[in-house]
Amino acid sequence: MGHKIYDAVALGEYLIDFVPEGVSVSGEPLLERNPGGAPVNVLAALAKLGNKTAFIGKVGQDPFGEYLRDVLIRQGIADEGLVLSRDAHTTMAFVHLDERGERSFHFARQPGADALLTEAEVRPELTRGTRLFHFGSISLTSEPSRHATIHAVEAARQAGAIISYDPNWRPSLWETEELGLVWMKSGLEQAHIVKVSDEELALLTGLPDAGTLDIAAGAEELVLRYGLDVLLVTRGAAGTYYRTARYAGEVAANRVVPVDTTGAGDAFMGAFLHCVLGSETKAANWSEEELHRTVAFANAGGALATTRKGAIHSLGTLEEIEELLLGRR
Repeated sequence: MGHKIYDAVALGEYLIDFVPEGVSVSGEPLLERNPGGAPVNVLAALAKLGNKTAFIGKVGQDPFGEYLRDVLIRQGIADEGLVLSRDAHTTMAFVHLDERGERSFHFARQPGADALLTEAEVRPELTRGTRLFHFGSISLTSEPSRHATIHAVEAARQAGAIISYDPNWRPSLWETEELGLVWMKSGLEQAHIVKVSDEELALLTGLPDAGTLDIAAGAEELVLRYGLDVLLVTRGAAGTYYRTARYAGEVAANRVVPVDTTGAGDAFMGAFLHCVLGSETKAANWSEEELHRTVAFANAGGALATTRKGAIHSLGTLEEIEELLLGRR
């Protein structure tokens, strides 16, 4: 497989999240600018835990794009795969938080720069030079980023990388639900490790989202149909359900007071993949004890991210995650 330059490389959307932050003196809502985009959030979590990472994606050649490049550098993520577009503005997402900190999104992306990434702009040394390659479904929503994503994932897999995937369901970004399902499922065919929410599991399997029995059936279906090494079903305060070809189980959530759930799933994924990279054993061959311990670590990483606002800014350190696991926070 040759020498791997990076522990992890991710491809996908990189954008501005505008998050509610109080009201003005005249009573109007104030919005805070934050860096966003699930693949970058995962890389930031990995970088914060000591991994060498790089990002592949596209932003506008505008002040927001320059800001996002600066964020990558400050987070310790290599920016050599970041492309600046003169043809489209940096994508923006306006985040609404309800009283429980749960979020919904409105996107300014018609198109956004992230959707214009081409195959020719994906640097082959990045897809070939990583131990782990991570992507999500947002870059599959339209061309040319769809073709660029498929090309990059196939190249990384052929070079021997572990492939991790987040079929992140954002219905407003797809022309139809049927089209979204086709391309979201295509990502499952390439992946070794997959994270879904319980809502996404129900969507991908057609099973009702109503309790552990349905989650168990849906998880088994995806693992067996696509030959996944590990499937992780994140359920917020209900904890995480895991499934491999050999084991299935649940790990309870950590008790925290949530402020903002933006990026919590990405923090979870980053913490889990940190353990994957740190293990000498392929995740599919882990003992149930190691699998349970790793999901517990990831749960703590995700829980910490809900206690602060924003995505990248809310990520926990290794020491903070370990403290929460030991019940010291």
